Amino acid sequence: MKIGILGAGPIGTTISKHLYNVGHDVKIADVRSIDKLEGKDFKGSAVTFDEAIQNIDVLIISIPFNVVPTIKEKLSYLGENTIIIDTTNYYPFRDGNIQAIEEGKVESVWVSEQIGRPVIKAFNNLLAMTLQNITSTDNKKIAMAISGDNQNHKDTVKNMVNEIGIDVVDNGVISNSWRHQPGAPAYCTELDKDQLQRALQIAEKSNIPVNRDEIINHFRPEMQHEDIVSMNRKVYGAEAL
Repeated sequence: MKIGILGAGPIGTTISKHLYNVGHDVKIADVRSIDKLEGKDFKGSAVTFDEAIQNIDVLIISIPFNVVPTIKEKLSYLGENTIIIDTTNYYPFRDGNIQAIEEGKVESVWVSEQIGRPVIKAFNNLLAMTLQNITSTDNKKIAMAISGDNQNHKDTVKNMVNEIGIDVVDNGVISNSWRHQPGAPAYCTELDKDQLQRALQIAEKSNIPVNRDEIINHFRPEMQHEDIVSMNRKVYGAEAL
């Protein structure tokens, strides 16, 4: 498939490598300028924003949450049948308080409203290091949650994710994607398919923003990847899964 990626942070660049390595035609853009891609570790073609959205089957949005509204106008030129994957996550300390989210609007529902297009939520509940290494610390196959309203689009995304060695749990419609937002048991806790299914089921919506904000109090700069996963499991309620 022809895939465009908006955003060249750790998630976007890691996804580019995996998809390129399994044979997809990948191009990647920084929403600010193509010059910002210089020195970045990715695979595929470095392109401008306008080039990234032309003649593609799938667009992957991997930019800071608060930047999403700024891309709406350009996305109006995107092909009508293009699948849009939303990898974004909302963090008030980084993105500022977004009132609609604070009042309970589901993150990817908000993203869809901002860009005026339906999205599939995917790649958001795995740490960049998890994506880089694919397998978890106990050597079980890592699983990813996806949500969306278009089943054909979800099936395409599922096949793409399976190709790069990750299992998929279909979490239902986009309004249900809060179950893998930051703060949920399914978020960045490195679970296999069975564990992830349980994590999605036990999520309590009212606890999620509380857990998301609490995690900042536990983070230390010297933490290793394993420490972060362990911390997430404890704070988000996934230890027993």
